[in-house]
Amino acid sequence: MDCITINEKDNVCVDLSTGHKRALHNINKGEDIIKYGYPIGYATENIFAGEHVHSHNMKTKLGDILTYKYAPDCCELPAKEPFEINAYIRENGDIGIRNDIWIIPTVGCVNSIAKELSEKTGAIDFAHPYGCSQLGDDMKTTQLILKGLINHPNAGGVLVLGLGCENNNISEMQRVLGFWNDNRIKFLTVQDCNDEISEGIALIEELKQTASGDERVPVSVSKLKIGLKCGGSDGFSGITANAVVGAVTDEICSMGGAAVLTEVPEMFGAETMLFDRCINKEVFDKGVSLINNFKQYFKNHGQPVSENPSPGNKEGGITTLEEKSLGCVQKGGTAPVTDVITYGETVGKSGLTLLDGPGNDIVSITNLAAAGCHLVLFTTGRGTPLGGAVPTIKIASNDTIAAQKSHWIDFSAYSLNKKEKAEELLDLIKNVADGLQTKNEVHGNREIAIFKDGVTL
Repeated sequence: MDCITINEKDNVCVDLSTGHKRALHNINKGEDIIKYGYPIGYATENIFAGEHVHSHNMKTKLGDILTYKYAPDCCELPAKEPFEINAYIRENGDIGIRNDIWIIPTVGCVNSIAKELSEKTGAIDFAHPYGCSQLGDDMKTTQLILKGLINHPNAGGVLVLGLGCENNNISEMQRVLGFWNDNRIKFLTVQDCNDEISEGIALIEELKQTASGDERVPVSVSKLKIGLKCGGSDGFSGITANAVVGAVTDEICSMGGAAVLTEVPEMFGAETMLFDRCINKEVFDKGVSLINNFKQYFKNHGQPVSENPSPGNKEGGITTLEEKSLGCVQKGGTAPVTDVITYGETVGKSGLTLLDGPGNDIVSITNLAAAGCHLVLFTTGRGTPLGGAVPTIKIASNDTIAAQKSHWIDFSAYSLNKKEKAEELLDLIKNVADGLQTKNEVHGNREIAIFKDGVTL
């Protein structure tokens, strides 16, 4: 049995043939199980050296909301000379790595019209079921996510498509937007016209005409914002894919770029690793609120804080949420945490930002796109065809899934040579930023979903 120890403090190793854990030495009942140098649970019975360690003999330690003390242990990354990518410079100084025409419905009632317009024009439509029959915070979050997408610099032009009688009608959406470029953003209320298809096509053609004058030019990678996401993890995810992404995060941040880590429930049990890297007490306090507010959300719905990992995660060798979280936060590398932002807010600082939001794959990648990320690094040990509004680079944790699902997967990170793989992934990121299509783009797999936590009328 080939087995790798991740940290010298660990009392388990990872079986390289399965991704499951084996005890490095005898572990007494009640003793902590250590992986990545941190507890991932405790032994529910005596475990002997070499034995399989999983759900049958260990259990999570997660529970109530906690208090934390700010104990900074953060080092600045050494500054590196940024390389150049070829991107579109927008009027406000942002960059876009795509120049697509998007159709954003204000309400789910016009999804079918958006789809027909997409089929007739080649514009990309983003269906969702919301925008009406919502109250309070749910309506506000829907509007904020749509605002982030409408303003996204990867879109050369956007048609905002409304019905007319919905809560989030065009006038309301315009109020949330505040200001917009009439050449880049067009509006159509379908109840107000006789032939919504012909009028929609005409507006999209206007947007195409504007976007046709845009050209890629060399810009610094310091302007790039990358989203970090993992889905369907396995026992290799924290060792290969997430660790490689973490090395890339450090590279991008050291060049002045931004990286965004979300999936708050998958920080539970690993949050102190992030808190210790907060650049000041204010960021730390926002981080504590991020974690504890999401734990309270679970408790408000009568759900255990530790309700994760999924059956697929467990089949792949992950036993507890602490183990999943400690592997998940590897995507953040060692970069200082420079900001913590709320769901629907836009990234404004270089370095590593923590973004409020759930771990659900579609909701997370939509959240990252709406926050302004130009692309998403999506690690997976199980495989998924999912893609979001922005290029979604699928990074496999093992070669098996990369080979089986080569039409889904863009990159395999399965190697113990993290530095070499990180360099390869950086090359791929540069190519994608320059225009290379990801697998989700090639196959037209682009979806959005919006977080909901309230009453539907």
